[in-house]
Amino acid sequence: MPPKPLDHALINENVKKSQYAVRGELYLRASELQKEGKKIIFTNVGNPHALGQKPLTFPRQVVALCQAPFLLDDPNVGLLFPADAIARAKHYLSLTSGGLGAYSDSRGIPGVRKEVAEFILRRDGYPSDPELIYLTDGASKGVMQILNTIIRNQDDGILVPVPQYPLYSATIALLGGTLVPYYLEETANWGLDVNELRQSVEQARFKGITVKAMVIINPGNPTGQCLSEANLREILQFCYQENLALLGDEVYQQNIYQDERPFISSKKVLMDLGPPISKEVQLISFHSVSKGYYGECGQRGGYFEMTNLPPETVDEIYKVASISLSPNVPAQIFMGVMINPLKPGDISYDQFVRESNGILESLRRRARLMTDGFNSCRNVVCNFTEGAMYSFPQIRLPPRAIEAAKQAGKVADVFYCLKLLEATGISTVPGSGFGQKEGVFHLRTTILPAEEEMPAIMDSFKNFNDEFMEQYEDNRGYSRL
Repeated sequence: MPPKPLDHALINENVKKSQYAVRGELYLRASELQKEGKKIIFTNVGNPHALGQKPLTFPRQVVALCQAPFLLDDPNVGLLFPADAIARAKHYLSLTSGGLGAYSDSRGIPGVRKEVAEFILRRDGYPSDPELIYLTDGASKGVMQILNTIIRNQDDGILVPVPQYPLYSATIALLGGTLVPYYLEETANWGLDVNELRQSVEQARFKGITVKAMVIINPGNPTGQCLSEANLREILQFCYQENLALLGDEVYQQNIYQDERPFISSKKVLMDLGPPISKEVQLISFHSVSKGYYGECGQRGGYFEMTNLPPETVDEIYKVASISLSPNVPAQIFMGVMINPLKPGDISYDQFVRESNGILESLRRRARLMTDGFNSCRNVVCNFTEGAMYSFPQIRLPPRAIEAAKQAGKVADVFYCLKLLEATGISTVPGSGFGQKEGVFHLRTTILPAEEEMPAIMDSFKNFNDEFMEQYEDNRGYSRL
């Protein structure tokens, strides 16, 4: 019998090459254990509501009214919903072409895109064109659309930070491109060195790869660092010198847990640099409703803004977007509410500030609790989580543990994380899923478990780690940087 079209041997080789560790082996094993009745703490993915973060009241009220517009006709609607939520729901419904059940423009609702442009102007002090803003089903879909536009074949390379969020490695593999890694320096708090960038580009070009774009994730995922303004200037000047487009993944811009390096957008720094750089460097910036104090991952709302792209390319990106007809319409409303927030004097303002500040202040405390907890553990070192939602501790695995992993047919940090999962129910992602230097091992965990549960989780980790190190350590010491 000849093989069938969807037999594994005949499917797209690029699908086989793409790997997404966040939902990989560890997650699948955790799901099996959960079905068997074990309590699992899913810290493998930045999914705030799944770990107990409460939805903000106002955006849910607005979207609820948009989803059920007949409530607006009920004479008692004012008893259940505040006047500002009612007014905002009417506003967004007026922007649609038939409510939330109707397709929108393939680029997103024009009125919401205009609000995004106004948000960018307020944030950066520079105007933004709504025609160059596309609303998407989460930032991930926007990243995939742009990479699909950039990558022609395996000779096209994309500079990606290592460690990196595996959306990039998986999508580049799926599209048949080449990932060109640049390593972040752990001992410098995951800093970025332009000399490292230049070396990566030179090595790729020597191999015949056309390096077309550079990705930055700011704040960092999985590494949690915030780029300084000086660092962003260096990056943009480098892109100008090397003729690279810059993809700025800025979905964690609300998640900042220190005061030394506030979030600054790539767009603002680009415009501050002035001509010729501000007119020449091609920049695509991404944002999302999934992170920050919204945490509305399941809604799948995002946008990207294009700067200095030629009109012909924008037309091609529109063509790709139009294949899907319309981004998710309810998520577009969430985006509108997020980037056009309540103002002092609005009826719901005080409650909104109380809820959002409460979430961010708690995340700041949890970032410190988790960093300190990891650094109190044997053979574990962890940089402070300056932003985003993750800790990325280095686990200094003893040689005997590395050998045991080899015997089990596992990468060493996968072996460690599986043992951690089986012993404690804590589901993490091994550092090898994000990329790391040879012989160095990490894991990624979110800082999202409930604050009151954090001490018990860290105690559980510490007890497991002590037992693991006791079992595998000997007088030869352990692997380290």
